[in-house]
Amino acid sequence: MEVGTDGLPARVRIYEVGARDGLQNEKATVPVEVKAEFVHRLADAGLGTIEATSFVHPKWVPQLADAEQLLPLLDDLADRVSLPVLVPNERGLDRALALGARRIAVFGSATETFASRNLNRTVDSSLAMFAPVVARAKDEGGHVRGYLSMCFGDPWEGAVPVGQVVRVAKALYELGCDELSLGDTIGVATPGHVVALLSALNEAGVPTEALGVHFHDTYGQALANTLAALQHGVTTVDASAGGLGGCPYAKSATGNLATEDLLWMLDGLGIETGVDLGQLTATSAWMAEQLGRPSPSRTVRALSHKE
Repeated sequence: MEVGTDGLPARVRIYEVGARDGLQNEKATVPVEVKAEFVHRLADAGLGTIEATSFVHPKWVPQLADAEQLLPLLDDLADRVSLPVLVPNERGLDRALALGARRIAVFGSATETFASRNLNRTVDSSLAMFAPVVARAKDEGGHVRGYLSMCFGDPWEGAVPVGQVVRVAKALYELGCDELSLGDTIGVATPGHVVALLSALNEAGVPTEALGVHFHDTYGQALANTLAALQHGVTTVDASAGGLGGCPYAKSATGNLATEDLLWMLDGLGIETGVDLGQLTATSAWMAEQLGRPSPSRTVRALSHKE
Protein backbone atom coordinates (compact mmCIF):
# COMPACT_ATOMS: atom_id res chain seq x y z
CA MET A 1 0.00 0.00 0.00
CA GLU A 2 1.26 3.45 -0.91
CA VAL A 3 1.06 5.68 2.15
CA GLY A 4 0.63 9.43 2.13
CA THR A 5 2.61 11.82 4.32
CA ASP A 6 -0.07 11.76 7.04
CA GLY A 7 -0.10 7.97 7.35
CA LEU A 8 -3.32 7.61 5.37
CA PRO A 9 -3.46 5.65 2.11
CA ALA A 10 -2.40 7.69 -0.93
CA ARG A 11 -5.20 6.11 -2.96
CA VAL A 12 -8.52 4.49 -2.08
CA ARG A 13 -10.60 2.20 -4.24
CA ILE A 14 -14.29 3.06 -4.02
CA TYR A 15 -16.42 -0.04 -4.44
CA GLU A 16 -19.68 1.38 -5.80
CA VAL A 17 -22.78 -0.55 -4.72
CA GLY A 18 -25.60 1.78 -5.75
CA ALA A 19 -26.70 -0.15 -8.81
CA ARG A 20 -27.14 -3.36 -6.79
CA ASP A 21 -27.39 -2.70 -3.07
CA GLY A 22 -29.05 0.64 -3.66
CA LEU A 23 -31.66 -0.25 -6.25
CA GLN A 24 -32.61 -3.58 -4.64
CA ASN A 25 -34.24 -1.60 -1.84
CA GLU A 26 -36.43 0.59 -4.02
CA LYS A 27 -40.16 -0.07 -3.79
CA ALA A 28 -40.57 0.50 -7.52
CA THR A 29 -38.73 -1.53 -10.11
CA VAL A 30 -36.36 0.62 -12.14
CA PRO A 31 -36.43 -0.10 -15.91
CA VAL A 32 -33.40 -2.02 -17.14
CA GLU A 33 -32.50 0.76 -19.59
CA VAL A 34 -32.34 3.25 -16.71
CA LYS A 35 -30.14 0.88 -14.70
CA ALA A 36 -27.79 0.50 -17.67
CA GLU A 37 -27.55 4.27 -18.09
CA PHE A 38 -26.93 4.66 -14.37
CA VAL A 39 -23.97 2.24 -14.53
CA HIS A 40 -22.60 3.98 -17.63
CA ARG A 41 -22.84 7.37 -15.93
CA LEU A 42 -21.09 6.02 -12.84
CA ALA A 43 -18.31 4.66 -15.04
CA ASP A 44 -17.99 7.98 -16.86
CA ALA A 45 -17.58 9.70 -13.49
CA GLY A 46 -14.46 7.58 -12.94
CA LEU A 47 -15.67 4.74 -10.74
CA GLY A 48 -13.63 1.65 -11.58
CA THR A 49 -15.61 -0.93 -9.58
CA ILE A 50 -19.39 -0.93 -9.91
CA GLU A 51 -21.39 -3.84 -8.53
CA ALA A 52 -23.94 -4.26 -11.29
CA THR A 53 -26.67 -6.60 -10.10
CA SER A 54 -27.57 -9.76 -8.21
CA PHE A 55 -28.51 -13.25 -9.37
CA VAL A 56 -30.75 -13.87 -6.39
CA HIS A 57 -34.08 -15.57 -7.15
CA PRO A 58 -36.57 -12.92 -8.39
CA LYS A 59 -39.02 -14.00 -5.70
CA TRP A 60 -36.71 -12.59 -3.03
CA VAL A 61 -35.40 -9.50 -4.82
CA PRO A 62 -37.83 -8.66 -7.63
CA GLN A 63 -36.12 -5.33 -8.25
CA LEU A 64 -33.11 -7.19 -9.71
CA ALA A 65 -35.01 -9.83 -11.69
CA ASP A 66 -33.60 -8.36 -14.92
CA ALA A 67 -29.97 -9.38 -14.30
CA GLU A 68 -29.82 -11.41 -17.53
CA GLN A 69 -31.09 -8.40 -19.49
CA LEU A 70 -28.80 -5.87 -17.79
CA LEU A 71 -25.35 -7.43 -18.13
CA PRO A 72 -25.33 -7.53 -21.97
CA LEU A 73 -26.14 -3.81 -21.94
CA LEU A 74 -22.88 -3.25 -20.06
CA ASP A 75 -20.60 -5.23 -22.37
CA ASP A 76 -19.00 -2.06 -23.71
CA LEU A 77 -17.68 -1.25 -20.21
CA ALA A 78 -15.80 -4.52 -19.75
CA ASP A 79 -12.41 -3.14 -20.79
CA ARG A 80 -12.40 -0.23 -18.35
CA VAL A 81 -14.65 -1.10 -15.42
CA SER A 82 -14.92 -4.04 -13.04
CA LEU A 83 -18.56 -5.16 -12.80
CA PRO A 84 -18.98 -7.65 -9.92
CA VAL A 85 -22.29 -9.43 -9.40
CA LEU A 86 -23.78 -10.95 -6.26
CA VAL A 87 -24.66 -14.66 -6.34
CA PRO A 88 -26.44 -16.47 -3.49
CA ASN A 89 -25.63 -20.07 -4.40
CA GLU A 90 -24.51 -22.36 -7.22
CA ARG A 91 -27.66 -21.70 -9.28
CA GLY A 92 -26.93 -18.00 -9.15
CA LEU A 93 -23.31 -18.69 -10.08
CA ASP A 94 -24.41 -20.72 -13.11
CA ARG A 95 -26.50 -17.78 -14.34
CA ALA A 96 -23.66 -15.31 -13.79
CA LEU A 97 -20.99 -17.45 -15.44
CA ALA A 98 -23.24 -18.04 -18.44
CA LEU A 99 -23.18 -14.29 -19.07
CA GLY A 100 -19.42 -14.06 -18.74
CA ALA A 101 -19.28 -12.62 -15.22
CA ARG A 102 -15.97 -13.40 -13.54
CA ARG A 103 -16.13 -11.12 -10.52
CA ILE A 104 -18.46 -12.72 -8.01
CA ALA A 105 -19.67 -11.80 -4.53
CA VAL A 106 -21.32 -13.99 -1.91
CA PHE A 107 -23.30 -12.59 1.03
CA GLY A 108 -22.90 -14.08 4.49
CA SER A 109 -23.89 -13.18 8.03
CA ALA A 110 -21.97 -12.95 11.28
CA THR A 111 -25.13 -13.70 13.29
CA GLU A 112 -27.46 -16.67 13.41
CA THR A 113 -30.69 -14.66 13.41
CA PHE A 114 -29.83 -12.69 10.29
CA ALA A 115 -28.53 -15.83 8.57
CA SER A 116 -31.86 -17.50 9.31
CA ARG A 117 -33.94 -14.56 8.12
CA ASN A 118 -31.85 -13.64 5.08
CA LEU A 119 -30.40 -16.99 3.97
CA ASN A 120 -32.87 -19.39 5.62
CA ARG A 121 -30.03 -21.38 7.17
CA THR A 122 -27.45 -21.32 9.96
CA VAL A 123 -24.15 -19.48 9.71
CA ASP A 124 -22.23 -22.74 9.31
CA SER A 125 -24.60 -24.16 6.71
CA SER A 126 -24.36 -20.91 4.75
CA LEU A 127 -20.58 -21.25 4.74
CA ALA A 128 -21.00 -24.80 3.46
CA MET A 129 -23.26 -23.45 0.70
CA PHE A 130 -20.66 -20.86 -0.29
CA ALA A 131 -17.75 -23.33 -0.45
CA PRO A 132 -18.54 -24.78 -3.91
CA VAL A 133 -19.54 -21.34 -5.21
CA VAL A 134 -16.17 -19.86 -4.26
CA ALA A 135 -14.26 -22.90 -5.51
CA ARG A 136 -16.00 -22.97 -8.90
CA ALA A 137 -15.67 -19.23 -9.40
CA LYS A 138 -11.94 -19.46 -8.66
CA ASP A 139 -11.59 -22.42 -11.01
CA GLU A 140 -13.09 -20.23 -13.74
CA GLY A 141 -10.39 -17.65 -13.10
CA GLY A 142 -12.75 -15.44 -11.15
CA HIS A 143 -12.30 -13.00 -8.29
CA VAL A 144 -14.52 -13.56 -5.25
CA ARG A 145 -15.65 -11.06 -2.64
CA GLY A 146 -17.24 -12.21 0.59
CA TYR A 147 -19.74 -9.84 2.16
CA LEU A 148 -20.17 -10.29 5.88
CA SER A 149 -23.21 -8.53 7.32
CA MET A 150 -24.02 -7.67 10.95
CA CYS A 151 -20.35 -7.24 11.88
CA PHE A 152 -21.05 -4.69 14.61
CA GLY A 153 -24.66 -5.04 15.66
CA ASP A 154 -27.77 -7.05 14.87
CA PRO A 155 -31.35 -5.76 15.32
CA TRP A 156 -32.39 -9.01 16.99
CA GLU A 157 -29.22 -10.04 18.83
CA GLY A 158 -27.81 -6.65 19.78
CA ALA A 159 -24.06 -6.02 19.90
CA VAL A 160 -22.08 -8.70 18.05
CA PRO A 161 -18.93 -9.95 19.81
CA VAL A 162 -15.72 -9.29 17.90
CA GLY A 163 -14.65 -12.93 18.26
CA GLN A 164 -17.86 -14.12 16.63
CA VAL A 165 -17.26 -11.90 13.60
CA VAL A 166 -13.63 -12.99 13.37
CA ARG A 167 -14.62 -16.67 13.31
CA VAL A 168 -16.98 -16.24 10.37
CA ALA A 169 -14.76 -13.79 8.51
CA LYS A 170 -11.75 -16.09 8.79
CA ALA A 171 -13.85 -19.02 7.57
CA LEU A 172 -14.94 -17.01 4.50
CA TYR A 173 -11.34 -15.98 3.85
CA GLU A 174 -10.14 -19.57 4.14
CA LEU A 175 -12.80 -20.68 1.62
CA GLY A 176 -10.79 -18.69 -0.91
CA CYS A 177 -12.44 -15.25 -0.94
CA ASP A 178 -10.03 -12.70 -2.37
CA GLU A 179 -11.49 -9.92 -0.28
CA LEU A 180 -13.96 -9.48 2.56
CA SER A 181 -16.37 -6.59 2.98
CA LEU A 182 -17.19 -5.94 6.64
CA GLY A 183 -20.77 -4.70 6.85
CA ASP A 184 -22.21 -2.44 9.53
CA THR A 185 -25.67 -3.36 8.32
CA ILE A 186 -27.65 -1.33 10.84
CA GLY A 187 -25.14 1.47 11.24
CA VAL A 188 -24.25 1.08 14.92
CA ALA A 189 -20.44 0.91 14.64
CA THR A 190 -18.14 3.49 16.20
CA PRO A 191 -14.47 4.12 15.33
CA GLY A 192 -13.10 2.27 18.36
CA HIS A 193 -15.18 -0.80 17.51
CA VAL A 194 -13.96 -0.64 13.91
CA VAL A 195 -10.31 -0.59 14.97
CA ALA A 196 -10.87 -3.42 17.46
CA LEU A 197 -12.41 -5.64 14.78
CA LEU A 198 -9.75 -4.88 12.17
CA SER A 199 -6.97 -5.55 14.69
CA ALA A 200 -8.57 -8.83 15.78
CA LEU A 201 -8.88 -9.96 12.17
CA ASN A 202 -5.21 -9.19 11.56
CA GLU A 203 -4.26 -11.18 14.65
CA ALA A 204 -6.34 -14.09 13.31
CA GLY A 205 -4.40 -14.08 10.04
CA VAL A 206 -6.67 -12.02 7.80
CA PRO A 207 -4.50 -9.27 6.27
CA THR A 208 -5.68 -5.68 6.05
CA GLU A 209 -5.21 -5.66 2.26
CA ALA A 210 -7.95 -8.32 1.99
CA LEU A 211 -10.46 -6.16 3.90
CA GLY A 212 -12.98 -3.59 2.76
CA VAL A 213 -15.54 -1.70 4.86
CA HIS A 214 -19.25 -1.15 4.26
CA PHE A 215 -20.83 1.39 6.58
CA HIS A 216 -24.39 2.60 6.99
CA ASP A 217 -25.05 6.05 8.41
CA THR A 218 -27.89 5.37 10.87
CA TYR A 219 -26.13 7.18 13.73
CA GLY A 220 -24.11 9.55 11.55
CA GLN A 221 -20.89 7.57 12.11
CA ALA A 222 -20.16 6.25 8.60
CA LEU A 223 -17.46 8.79 7.69
CA ALA A 224 -15.83 8.66 11.14
CA ASN A 225 -15.76 4.87 10.90
CA THR A 226 -14.31 5.06 7.40
CA LEU A 227 -11.53 7.38 8.55
CA ALA A 228 -10.68 4.97 11.37
CA ALA A 229 -10.46 2.12 8.84
CA LEU A 230 -8.24 4.21 6.54
CA GLN A 231 -5.92 5.00 9.44
CA HIS A 232 -5.66 1.25 10.02
CA GLY A 233 -4.59 0.76 6.38
CA VAL A 234 -7.85 -0.28 4.68
CA THR A 235 -7.95 0.95 1.07
CA THR A 236 -11.31 -0.42 -0.17
CA VAL A 237 -14.46 1.41 0.89
CA ASP A 238 -17.98 0.49 -0.20
CA ALA A 239 -20.33 3.37 -0.95
CA SER A 240 -23.56 3.99 -2.81
CA ALA A 241 -24.08 6.85 -5.25
CA GLY A 242 -26.53 9.32 -3.75
CA GLY A 243 -26.76 7.26 -0.55
CA LEU A 244 -29.18 4.78 -2.11
CA GLY A 245 -30.05 1.60 -0.28
CA GLY A 246 -30.46 0.03 3.12
CA CYS A 247 -31.23 -3.59 3.84
CA PRO A 248 -34.58 -5.21 2.97
CA TYR A 249 -34.24 -7.74 5.80
CA ALA A 250 -33.22 -5.28 8.54
CA LYS A 251 -35.82 -2.55 8.85
CA SER A 252 -33.65 -0.42 11.14
CA ALA A 253 -30.99 -0.06 8.44
CA THR A 254 -30.83 3.34 6.83
CA GLY A 255 -28.98 4.16 3.66
CA ASN A 256 -25.46 3.25 2.72
CA LEU A 257 -22.65 5.74 3.01
CA ALA A 258 -23.15 8.09 0.06
CA THR A 259 -20.31 7.95 -2.45
CA GLU A 260 -20.35 11.74 -2.79
CA ASP A 261 -20.03 12.23 0.98
CA LEU A 262 -17.11 9.79 1.02
CA LEU A 263 -15.50 11.51 -1.96
CA TRP A 264 -15.82 14.95 -0.37
CA MET A 265 -13.86 13.66 2.63
CA LEU A 266 -11.25 11.81 0.57
CA ASP A 267 -10.69 14.79 -1.71
CA GLY A 268 -10.22 16.98 1.36
CA LEU A 269 -7.59 14.56 2.68
CA GLY A 270 -5.72 14.57 -0.63
CA ILE A 271 -6.48 10.88 -1.20
CA GLU A 272 -6.73 9.88 -4.85
CA THR A 273 -9.77 7.96 -6.15
CA GLY A 274 -9.94 8.79 -9.85
CA VAL A 275 -13.58 9.88 -9.41
CA ASP A 276 -14.93 13.25 -10.52
CA LEU A 277 -17.17 14.63 -7.76
CA GLY A 278 -19.10 17.01 -10.00
CA GLN A 279 -19.91 14.33 -12.55
CA LEU A 280 -20.87 11.85 -9.85
CA THR A 281 -23.13 14.40 -8.15
CA ALA A 282 -24.88 15.08 -11.45
CA THR A 283 -25.37 11.33 -11.90
CA SER A 284 -26.95 10.92 -8.47
CA ALA A 285 -29.17 13.95 -9.01
CA TRP A 286 -30.29 12.40 -12.31
CA MET A 287 -30.98 9.06 -10.60
CA ALA A 288 -32.97 10.80 -7.87
CA GLU A 289 -35.15 12.30 -10.61
CA GLN A 290 -35.73 8.83 -12.06
CA LEU A 291 -36.81 7.63 -8.61
CA GLY A 292 -38.99 10.66 -8.03
CA ARG A 293 -37.45 11.81 -4.76
CA PRO A 294 -34.47 13.89 -3.57
CA SER A 295 -31.11 12.27 -2.96
CA PRO A 296 -30.38 11.50 0.71
CA SER A 297 -26.71 12.44 0.18
CA ARG A 298 -25.81 15.63 2.00
CA THR A 299 -23.11 16.42 -0.54
CA VAL A 300 -25.44 15.92 -3.50
CA ARG A 301 -27.98 18.24 -1.89
CA ALA A 302 -25.37 20.86 -1.00
CA LEU A 303 -23.72 20.94 -4.42
CA SER A 304 -27.03 20.82 -6.28
CA HIS A 305 -28.34 23.72 -4.17
CA LYS A 306 -25.25 25.81 -4.95
CA GLU A 307 -26.02 25.54 -8.63
